[in-house]
Amino acid sequence: MEFVIKYFQALVMLTADMAPYLLFGFLVSGILKVAIPPNLLTRYMGKSNLQSVTNASLLGIPLPLCSCGVLPAGISLYKNGASKGASVSFLISTPQTGVDSLLVTYSMLGLPFALLRPVAALFTGILGGVLTNKLEKEKIPDPRPVADEGLPKRKFSLKALLHYAYIEMVGDIAKWLTIGLLIAALITVLVPDNFFNEFALSGITGMLLILVVSIPIYVCATSSVPIAAVLLMKGLSPGAMLVFLMAGPATNAATMTVIGKNLGRTTLTIYLASLIAGSLIFGLLIDYLMPANWFHPLINMVGEHQHNILPSWISYGSALLLAGFITYSFLQKISFKKNTNMDQNTDTTSLPYILLSVEGMTCNHCKATVENGISKLTDVEMAQADIENNTLKVFGKNLDLGQLEKTITGLNYIYKGRIK
Repeated sequence: MEFVIKYFQALVMLTADMAPYLLFGFLVSGILKVAIPPNLLTRYMGKSNLQSVTNASLLGIPLPLCSCGVLPAGISLYKNGASKGASVSFLISTPQTGVDSLLVTYSMLGLPFALLRPVAALFTGILGGVLTNKLEKEKIPDPRPVADEGLPKRKFSLKALLHYAYIEMVGDIAKWLTIGLLIAALITVLVPDNFFNEFALSGITGMLLILVVSIPIYVCATSSVPIAAVLLMKGLSPGAMLVFLMAGPATNAATMTVIGKNLGRTTLTIYLASLIAGSLIFGLLIDYLMPANWFHPLINMVGEHQHNILPSWISYGSALLLAGFITYSFLQKISFKKNTNMDQNTDTTSLPYILLSVEGMTCNHCKATVENGISKLTDVEMAQADIENNTLKVFGKNLDLGQLEKTITGLNYIYKGRIK
């Protein structure tokens, strides 16, 4: 019982630390998403030069896109005129940061880490883009109209802004944010203090270990912060923790598969090498050249905040509000899944349909991209994507499976065939 109480206390404190900054970050992210025209990125990323690569990193750093959400946007940019180097730069730098994750980093890890994360993302993005331009010579296509696949158009309105910020974006990261907090609280309670120091897992050894663990798994930029803060408290070096904050959000097995398929194995190798080299360089820089007292978590072992920037009522009120948004997101997904299962097992519509297996849909952006792309096809009346079960229900008569497959793969998702 004592363990349960300590675990719950740690979970509540961690959530209260993050919530005010996370909610504000969602708001700023909504402003960025709604205000920036979808074709703006392509306009400044069309050449194989340093300027395009730098523009791609600078424009990508504040955008609220995780490694799954950035894939259709980044691949679409490349297919619609952006250079391969600029596309790689965008794919590397964007998922490492975001306004929301930077604010949470400031809240839990302090200003130095909050400043270093975008600098590291910019460096690795430029490095990957420059190497791609040097090693992957390509003929730049003539300018052509921009298709906004993966970059949905939105009206600039308060309703659209708030809906994206607190419904769509929360829905995209709710699962992983919850998992990150649960893991962080569990580490807080279970892992002994100075664990990494006692087992000689600090320094370069800890960095290499973190790389091996981080590269294949998915951790979003925001949910990685509480885990990193707790690992730092347990003795992991600040440099190794930065490696986790860089490599975790920017890589996972699905990301590597899609990049390799669409941009080639050489580009994938450059992508991974840039992230690995950049994270190790910045990790070593922090551990050996910067003052140690710059880098420390702003929470102690039971989650108490070590600085009182905000009144406690704001922190706990924000935590309740965040919990409400997350709960609503989960209820929406449960309702959607229930309705989808009812549609599959009962005759709820007079329209015939086919059920397809589609992999690579990991967030609401993916869902909207696939549904919108398929719905534009002739003979398609409606499309419903289920990101939990990796299925796509297509309603209509005389549906062309070949055209459906071509459209799905053209949107950078994996068509696995017809289920029924």
